[in-house]
Amino acid sequence: MFNAEQMKARTVVIFECEGGSDKWFDGHRKDTRPIVESLLARGLKAEVMFYRNEWAEKLLEYVSERASGYITRVNPGNIAGGEEKYFEFLSALSARGLVGMSDPSVMINLGAKDALSKLAGTGLVPQDTFAYYDVEDFKARFPVTLSLGERVLKQNRGSTGSGIWRVRVDESEGIVLKPGVPIPLDTRLKCTEAVDNHTEYHTLAEFMDFCEQYLVGANGLIVDMRFLPRITEGEIRVLMVGASPVFVVHKKPAAGGECFSATLFSGAKYTYDSPENWPVLISHLLDSLPLIGERLGFTQMPLLWTADFILDTDERGTDKYIVGEFNCSCVGFTGHEDLGIQGMMADEVYRLMCPEPLAVVPEPFISAAASMVPALGC
Repeated sequence: MFNAEQMKARTVVIFECEGGSDKWFDGHRKDTRPIVESLLARGLKAEVMFYRNEWAEKLLEYVSERASGYITRVNPGNIAGGEEKYFEFLSALSARGLVGMSDPSVMINLGAKDALSKLAGTGLVPQDTFAYYDVEDFKARFPVTLSLGERVLKQNRGSTGSGIWRVRVDESEGIVLKPGVPIPLDTRLKCTEAVDNHTEYHTLAEFMDFCEQYLVGANGLIVDMRFLPRITEGEIRVLMVGASPVFVVHKKPAAGGECFSATLFSGAKYTYDSPENWPVLISHLLDSLPLIGERLGFTQMPLLWTADFILDTDERGTDKYIVGEFNCSCVGFTGHEDLGIQGMMADEVYRLMCPEPLAVVPEPFISAAASMVPALGC
């Protein structure tokens, strides 16, 4: 039997928020119960709690007194009033010594789109990858970067390709690009949004005015990077638990037209594969983890996260992989429980929270633990 202090050391709270399309009929994420079952099977106690901004102070005291770690399974877009106070709440828990899985600083630094610009010069992204944080800088610099060729602009907020634009000078303009020479503001642009691959035509001035919405408000920014033509061959996503790859997803955009989006909503086809079948990519990612952490300011990789890559070609004509995006705020794995993701997550939680080695968990105990999981609730 554990005393109160020992039980606190083995207790982890899982945060969710109410509402959103990621919930099951019981009001919780479908992948929450498998995580709880796996934690119980390893001798840890798990408590699932809903987060609301108005509950932040009481939750802080309650969780600090009873737990030594937390897992965040909150999609920031589902928090009424925005994510800022939620991250402040998680930071306060971390400041009180709780193990964050993942800590908000990691989610912010890795999950924000400007992670790409911070990796410029590493070979993980094109050298000409930039971030804009205010309207003046964007309007001064984008006409110059567009002179380098086709670009992709990515807003920091949004999902499923919303606010991600492929931008190029319309061929009918007959303009010969001169790298470094700003494009005239009345130049007609061809702009395709990744959310559904639809195309719009605007002058450069009109399009930049439209993009101002991505720069205003909390966490407003735009990333500007080179368009990689081989995106039409697909985007390759690696799902990770900590520093361990779980599976690879080849996301092939719909064929024809201006299609370059790799989202299901846009018609892309997903093929799941084993990491063993992508040795070059996996070695590239694992070898790059220390550099990614150094550039983005953290040492502990997120509990559950993804890295998306786009194929490119180096000067020798050899394939190389370019980072297109990271996701780590609330990655789901519903439908893939047979891969043991929940068990890998529980092992990582145990490693981070408990000093003693984890004994082999027998299957009968796993089944028994699963039967003891209480009805999930706040």
